[in-house]
Amino acid sequence: MTDSAFRTGYLAVVGRPNVGKSTLTNRLVGAKVSITSRKAQTTRHRIHGVVTTKDCQYIFVDTPGFQTRHRNALNRLMNRSVTQTLADVDVVLFLVEAGRWGSGEADIVGLLPRDRPVLLVVNKIDRLPERAAVLPFLEKVSKEYPFAEIVPVAAERGDNMDELLRAAAKYLPEAPPVFAEDEITDRSERFLAAELLREKLFRNLGEELPYGMAVEIEKFEQEGELRRIYAAVIVDKAAYKATVIGKSGERLKRISTDARKDMEALFGGKVWLETWVKVKSGWADDERALKSLGYE
Repeated sequence: MTDSAFRTGYLAVVGRPNVGKSTLTNRLVGAKVSITSRKAQTTRHRIHGVVTTKDCQYIFVDTPGFQTRHRNALNRLMNRSVTQTLADVDVVLFLVEAGRWGSGEADIVGLLPRDRPVLLVVNKIDRLPERAAVLPFLEKVSKEYPFAEIVPVAAERGDNMDELLRAAAKYLPEAPPVFAEDEITDRSERFLAAELLREKLFRNLGEELPYGMAVEIEKFEQEGELRRIYAAVIVDKAAYKATVIGKSGERLKRISTDARKDMEALFGGKVWLETWVKVKSGWADDERALKSLGYE
């Protein structure tokens, strides 16, 4: 780790919502540091995932999908997060879905920096009817922007992850590592607990998911290997409270159980999780409320 040829750098993972940015980050890191679901707006924060090899330390910044709908304070903050990240990193990984290039991708191309390398990462190649179909698509998108590299991957299966790391490594600056070799994220367990619970809300509520919903960890205590976590699910309308709780509380109980299991797997110890639902009207358009919930 003291070799002068060691490389360390920040890499932004950007793309439209639902293209697989969080799945890619988690696959590269080898642990769930960023939550996933098929719903747009799952990732709301910049998440740092760290991968350290014998020659490099990659610090991946998983960004929110750029938002064009719901122009409230929350989405303004999320879009600001994306543009700030693009200005701060050493390398940009622009993630697109194989066979899909539309106005969403074109909008993001307009935001890409011209003064640093941008790698086009073509995801979900395993879902194409024929693998050969990816070649004409790669030829087409190569004309949309002067990409430094184009790397096809299947993030969900883990295909071509090593090739992506190799491609990115040459663009990282020579520098010592920022994080210890065994660190995988800069986020606290408190933050990760909130994100894992929010993921289970997204996954269990499906189409009933309230748009104005967040998670607030009100207390996080650790006694040896046991973590006691008290979490409030925030909704912006009283009518949504029953939706989250479900009949006789069964839905919230299932969500809490699923979240607790993921927390135990990530933290490596037992978790006692207590959850409830609170109503905070208009929180997603209130800068002060957003700050209290940890939004940048």
